[in-house]
Amino acid sequence: MSGVGTDLANVISTGVPGLDDILNGGLRRNRSYLLQGVPGSGKTTLALQFLRCAASRGEPVLYVTLSETIEELRTAAESHGWSLDGITLREIIPSEEALDLGESSTMFHLSEVELASTTQQVLADVESLRPTCVVIDSLSELRLLSGSALRYRRQILALKQYFNKRGCTVVLLDDLTATDQDTHIESIAHGVILLEQMNPEYGADRRRLRVRKYRGVSFRSGYHDYAIRADGLEVYPRLVAAEHRAVGARLKLESGIPEIDSLLGGGVEQGTSTLIIGAAGTGKSTLAVQFAAAAAARGQKSAVYVFDESPVTLTTRASELGINLSSAIDRGLVSIRQVDPAELSPGELTHAIRVAVERDQAQLVIIDSLNGYLNAMPEERFLTVQLHELLTYLGQRNVATILVSAQSGLLGANMSAPVDASYLADAVVLLRYFEARGEVRQALSVMKKRGSKHERTIREFGFDRGRIFVGSALREFRGVLTGVPVYEGDGRHVHQRSSGD
Repeated sequence: MSGVGTDLANVISTGVPGLDDILNGGLRRNRSYLLQGVPGSGKTTLALQFLRCAASRGEPVLYVTLSETIEELRTAAESHGWSLDGITLREIIPSEEALDLGESSTMFHLSEVELASTTQQVLADVESLRPTCVVIDSLSELRLLSGSALRYRRQILALKQYFNKRGCTVVLLDDLTATDQDTHIESIAHGVILLEQMNPEYGADRRRLRVRKYRGVSFRSGYHDYAIRADGLEVYPRLVAAEHRAVGARLKLESGIPEIDSLLGGGVEQGTSTLIIGAAGTGKSTLAVQFAAAAAARGQKSAVYVFDESPVTLTTRASELGINLSSAIDRGLVSIRQVDPAELSPGELTHAIRVAVERDQAQLVIIDSLNGYLNAMPEERFLTVQLHELLTYLGQRNVATILVSAQSGLLGANMSAPVDASYLADAVVLLRYFEARGEVRQALSVMKKRGSKHERTIREFGFDRGRIFVGSALREFRGVLTGVPVYEGDGRHVHQRSSGD
């Protein structure tokens, strides 16, 4: 957070809960704010949400449009299912004569100011309506009418002083179309909010905002993802783990399979993260949802986020191995959300996890997989930082987290993961293929477990007769993790598969 505290009694909502959270409650009354963003970034939508929120409190509000027509504004509102009842709309489209940049466009007159025709119409509406909140859309037209940078600055300063004396909270929209941005206008405003729109090479546009300035208020700095939905802007505040602390006993969550729980020293602890890593097809996802099914059997809630397959495919595969996720989903104990990395921003994913934890009381969160999470990141170099913040937050909320990561390659020492998250996780479960008796098999081991003892043996792992199978320790093999082990036993303890496998 940046700045100092704020008087919440003098704060009004922006109409967007996430933005209010970033702004430490909302906007201070009787101040002027600058809302910047390229065309299409959602400035008009946010401005309408702000005025609709004020109108819902019974306050008189005014929207002055210098570029769009009132019909265009109503059409934009209808696209979100909104009514603009309670909002006074004033359309002031400058005529060709008004674009004369001569002396007639100056607003200074006699002892104080000589108002241009456009400015006089705005002030006349303010005098008659006495609004508490005003939106002016946009500054580009005022900049053109002013003719010079000096006159433009004087107009904005005069408007600020005028609105301030009449107790108006003003939001000025700027579409950033000017070639030379005037930072002097930013210095005049009490707060500056920047909306950015990014265009990745593949997938939907990504949007994020940043509060560049907010005088005297402790706001949340940095970039925050947002999206334009059917009901308007939805802002996802950047997660700060230090702001979310919860105290609780760290109980062990068992998997329901004794051999796996034995390997993990009794299960996974609440408030810790477990990384399940291995090659494709080794059973990582199945093992992860086994924990969710076991939690549901105890009446605990889990939230599963899948990147690589559909919820239907996951539940079908699980049911074939005796893991009844469908029943747990019907009872509201397990939620499965498919994540499309091309459509979902990292901030929105984090927000969804927060909702699952804080509103739905999920005690177990599964992310399957980190490979998909990596693809959801606009900048790969920030993945580890954001993942660390998310895991810290979940740990402080006493939530157990299971991360699934697929390694490239199948056998041997050249296998690698797209991101090394092993040092972030409290426990690391490794699944590997190995060759034995002319057959490709799987092995499971716990490579790391912070804070508690765990079994260090390597066990055979797989699926046998419609269930998860965990065999005894592979003590008769040497070099199992290389994929091509050396057999040193008599064959009596190697699990014999059924003929249907």
